[in-house]
Order: sequence, then structure tokens, then C-alpha cells
Amino acid sequence: RELYLRMRYADVSDANLYYGNMRFDVNVSVSKTDELGTRTETKNLNSFKSVEKAVEYEIERQIGLLEKGEKIVQETRGWDDTKQQTFSQRSKEDAHDYRYMPDPDLPPIVLDDAYVDSIKADMPKLPDDYRTAFSELGLTDAVVEDIVATPDVARTVMEAMSAGPEHAKRIAFWLMQPQTEEPDETEGVATAVDVAKLVTLSEMVAANKLSSTAAKDVLAEVLKTGDDPEKIAEAKNLLQVSDEGAIAEIVKQVLADNPKAAGDVQGGEMKAIGFLVGQVMKASKGKANPALSTELIKKQLGI
Repeated sequence: RELYLRMRYADVSDANLYYGNMRFDVNVSVSKTDELGTRTETKNLNSFKSVEKAVEYEIERQIGLLEKGEKIVQETRGWDDTKQQTFSQRSKEDAHDYRYMPDPDLPPIVLDDAYVDSIKADMPKLPDDYRTAFSELGLTDAVVEDIVATPDVARTVMEAMSAGPEHAKRIAFWLMQPQTEEPDETEGVATAVDVAKLVTLSEMVAANKLSSTAAKDVLAEVLKTGDDPEKIAEAKNLLQVSDEGAIAEIVKQVLADNPKAAGDVQGGEMKAIGFLVGQVMKASKGKANPALSTELIKKQLGI
């Protein structure tokens, strides 16, 4: 997996397993003693899962042969994904079987230190560089690995870090969610939008101009059209109401309509306040500022 990621981050290859940009060969040998056993090579595997299954199958197959006193044949094997098993392809596996011979027209290539240093200097950031940066956001190792697994997302989050860790973290979680039902389109979605627009959207959430739920709707539109998030939120009538007077009137009505919940809150049952805030959000069609709504509920109940 690390080699796969390095190929992609270094822009050496798309490493698309489905289209055959990258394939895997695995060698397996088991032995009853400390001496090396006879190896088999299973070739042309096209997924990490097939690598795992092929190795497991070969280990089990070879152990079974040894336990029956049979010999393991040195050979090339293939993988049948339908049957979930390996199968023999050819048995000639030593160098002389391939008729190798030196080619005098292929001269040795010598890479001097200056050339190697120039390559290092131009090398793009690799997975470990991103892991180090993202660990500073306070993310778990598992979340960091999820981000790094998609280079487009990782690069976008890295760029967003210049706006601050809070925004980078929020954008990371947004982009890790599926944005399209088409798998082939999901991977490149992070490159289709200006990072500054994602930061603007994050700032709107941080400033309570937009709820987290509404932000997801705006995000989908931003990724689809590239339009300004503030204009999208305005056009969709999603901007939160932070007008204290307007929210106070809604709170007053909600408390009147829900006397039991209001009484529970006054009696110290603070869980009920969540219900009341939900009713305020419902009455305002999701546009009321939840934090301000909570504050006004407490104020009107004299808490």
C-alpha cells in the first residue's frame, strides 16, 4: 500500500489497480525447518484484497502438501478471483529457463550525485510528509491514514492548513464523506474547487452563519458548480438567523407550546433543552443559531 501511495504522490503513475496501472506478484514458501522452502510466485494480482487472499491460500495449500509428504513445485501461479484460489500456470522458474543473455547494446547508466540531489530537491511531498503535518491537527492515526489514502484530499487539506487547523480539520472531514454516487468521480472531487472557497465555507460555520447540516448542502453545490458558498447559502435560504429579537419570539412560542419540556428544564432536567432547541430549529426551518437559541431558552426560563 505504501508503494502504491508513493507512486501516486510522486506522480509516477495513477497506479489505478482496476485499469492495470499497477499489479502485484507475491512469493510464498513454507517449510517445516529453518531452511527455506520451495517458493511459488502468484502473478498479476490486481487488488490488495487479492494479495491478502492469495497469500493466505498459498500458505494453507503448501502446508497441506507438506503434511501429506508431498513436494511443493517451484512454479508460477495465477489467482482465480471467482474460486478464491491459486492455479498453476507454468513450472519453469530458474534463470536458465528464461534464456537470459547479456545485451552488449545496453550500456550501464551512471547517475551522479548532483543528478540524484536535483531529483530529491524537486520531489513532491510524499505520504509521510502529510502524515506528520496532519498529526498536528489532533487527528487520530486512523483518520490521518484515511486522508492520506486519497492524494487529492490530502493536498487540499494541506493547503487549507494555512487558514488554520480548525478549518483544515473541518474541510478534511467534509472531503472524506462521499460527494458523488459515482466511484470514479469521487477521487478527483477535491481538485475541482478552489480551496479558498472551502475555507470560506468553514469560516461561515465557525461564525455561526451556517449550520453544520446546511454546510453539507452548500458543500455539495460548491463542489458541483464552483460557485461562491455565501451566494449559494443565500440563494438556498440556508443562512442562520442570529437576530436575537427574531429568535426570542420563536423561543417564546416554542416554550408556550411545550410546557412540560420547559418545566423539565426549569427542574434541572437539562436534556430536555435539546428537545426545545430542536423545536426552535424546526420552527425556523433550520435557520436559527442553535447556540443563541439555547441561550435565549435559558434566559426566558430564568436559568
